Amino acid sequence: MGRKSLSEVRKKQIVEAFYEVAKREGLENASIAKIADEMGIQPSHVIHYFKTKEDLIFSLIEYNLEKYSLMYQPEFDDSLPPLDALNQTIDNLFSKQWNALYDDGVFYSCYALTFRNPEIREKYRALHDSLHEMLASAIKRCNQTGDTNVDDVKATSQLIFTIIDGAYYYLSMLEDKQEYLKRMEYYKNTSLKLLNLDKQV
Repeated sequence: MGRKSLSEVRKKQIVEAFYEVAKREGLENASIAKIADEMGIQPSHVIHYFKTKEDLIFSLIEYNLEKYSLMYQPEFDDSLPPLDALNQTIDNLFSKQWNALYDDGVFYSCYALTFRNPEIREKYRALHDSLHEMLASAIKRCNQTGDTNVDDVKATSQLIFTIIDGAYYYLSMLEDKQEYLKRMEYYKNTSLKLLNLDKQV
């Protein structure tokens, strides 16, 4: 695997600085000047790689989706039986372990752009489709071993992600940690019921 070019490394550093500024001050208040200040460089150095704030936002969204994908993807272990792998997948999906890895405010600010920009909307849709397929594949393996008997695997996978997406949107507004955990457990168990696995956990 080849080494990244200096240009790629610098662009990533700028996008990461943009993310930090957006996290602290909001996406709408982040500017090229503030990004440069965050990095201790001249604004012209940022403009050398990103001509406009829109260019920066597109790269931030790519960074956003990459992080989002990694945080959702379970670490599959081929040695695990399919049922254990599926239960691990569900645990990962409802763990919110990425709290320290990516900021909800930046994510939802970028997501809001899907309503105005077809290209951004397509990027988000493609990511979600791949995640649905990841879960559907785990369910199919369990169907094949007889651990589950899900009639419509694709629809069930999509429904579980609908629960996940709605849960995180709502839970991001809760400050009570105990209430957060209680509701998260409820949403997880609801998803397990769709798989007829709630009695096994």
